[in-house]
Amino acid sequence: MLFFSFFKTLIDQTVTVELKNDIRIRGTLKSVDQYLNIKLDEITVVDEVKYPHLSSVKNVFIRGSVVRYVHLPATSVDTQLLEDATRREAAAQQAKAK
Repeated sequence: MLFFSFFKTLIDQTVTVELKNDIRIRGTLKSVDQYLNIKLDEITVVDEVKYPHLSSVKNVFIRGSVVRYVHLPATSVDTQLLEDATRREAAAQQAKAK
C-alpha cells in the first residue's frame, strides 16, 4: 500500500510510464488505484516515430500489470519521507509476524 499512497500524491503531475512492450508514454497522472492501474491525460508518446498510430490518442488507461517503470520528476519525490514510511511498514510487518 506504500506505493499506492505515494502515487496518489502525484496526481496532476507529469509522469512517464514505460510499458513492458517498450512504449513510453508521458502525460498528466489523473488517477491510480490499489492495483497501480494508471490513468493519464494529455499524453504524448516518447518515441512517436516508432508508434505513429498513437499520435491521435489523448487519454489512456494503463493496466498495472503491463507497467515496467514509472519515471517521476525528481522534484516530486521526497526520498526521506519514503525511506521513513518504508521502515515503518517493514517494522509493522515484522511485528505482525511475531
